[in-house]
Amino acid sequence: MNKKILISAAVLGVLSVVLGAFAAHSLKELISVESLRTFETGVRYQMYHAILLLFVGNTKYITAKSKKSIFYLVLFGVMFFSFSIYCLAANSLTSFDFKKIGFITPIGGLLLIIAWIILLINFLKLKTDNS
Repeated sequence: MNKKILISAAVLGVLSVVLGAFAAHSLKELISVESLRTFETGVRYQMYHAILLLFVGNTKYITAKSKKSIFYLVLFGVMFFSFSIYCLAANSLTSFDFKKIGFITPIGGLLLIIAWIILLINFLKLKTDNS
């Protein structure tokens, strides 16, 4: 499972950099400043969660069951949150109205929050280390 988490983290990280560069160099001419900021929010959250997965895949402080839960919550959370934000930000570039699927953005955000809560619960269960 750790290898799958780490590979997914790397893929999310690469996509964050690619999408960020795309926004900075190509989209800025096509969408409003506000939409560009919205797009960048999706990129930022995707990168934050790629880094979270790097940590999760490398730590011994989280149970295997929790790692699996965090992995899927982050994966689907990023897909729902960040990718819906990308579509909403670029909504003016397509004939499809992505506002119709905008309801999935907060669902993605909730999945990401739950992942962080599971991480917190694992940390709260740690035995105190006096070293």
